[in-house]
Amino acid sequence: MRIALVGPGRAGQSIAIAANGAGHDVVAVAARDAEQATTAAQRFDAVPLAIGEPIPPVDLVVIAVSDHAIEAVAGEIAPIARNAAASAVHISGATPVSALGAFGDHGVATGSFHPLQTMPTPELGARWLAGAWVAVTADEPLRSTLYDLAATIGLHPFELHDDDRAAYHAAAAAAANFPIAALAIAQRLFEAKGVPFDAARPLVDAIVANAFEFGPAASLTGPIARGDTETVNLQIEAVRETTPELAAAFESMVDATAIVAASLSEEGGG
Repeated sequence: MRIALVGPGRAGQSIAIAANGAGHDVVAVAARDAEQATTAAQRFDAVPLAIGEPIPPVDLVVIAVSDHAIEAVAGEIAPIARNAAASAVHISGATPVSALGAFGDHGVATGSFHPLQTMPTPELGARWLAGAWVAVTADEPLRSTLYDLAATIGLHPFELHDDDRAAYHAAAAAAANFPIAALAIAQRLFEAKGVPFDAARPLVDAIVANAFEFGPAASLTGPIARGDTETVNLQIEAVRETTPELAAAFESMVDATAIVAASLSEEGGG
């Protein structure tokens, strides 16, 4: 495929690098910052463009700007891309495809292509895309085209309806960030007592593996899962004494874990 990238940030470049490595041709890179466009374009031997400049003929325009800018950028690009682009997608998990309505008004097929992966740098992001999953929202024939693109990159595509996008994105945010918040609390507590945070890694690795092998609820362990409220209360008091600024967050985690444990008990009839 011939691809034009609009918005060469970390996520956009990650996808472009992976696509380029899979044999696709990134032919143009557009950005509001001319230096950013030029630097990214050099990576792909592509044409650097300002947003709003005519793009060369492409199979796919990838809009990789921030969520709040997608609709405005689409409005600027769509009129000049109507005879040059076969299709256009954004890579947002939360934004509906309707944000690309300006492309549809000009006869360009639209959709979304959201990799369910963190992309902290373009290089790491491109590497970590292989084996990740990607949410695809599009009608045929674009849906099949995006599935094929995903396969060449090593992504596992799945269909996501626009009506389900907000809940899906909440799930993605929970999966990506809530464990980090819990680990940050654990790190502070461990280190406050002279225990290296690395000591928790084998435990965390095993718990995460269990969650995907047996399911999150079935992988709960410790006093909350056992219903040992006396020990839980001792933990809460210890946290209040050791790191009082984290006490509220710890208790919120306890409440969330208790809800999961209760749902498991109900499902098991216990």
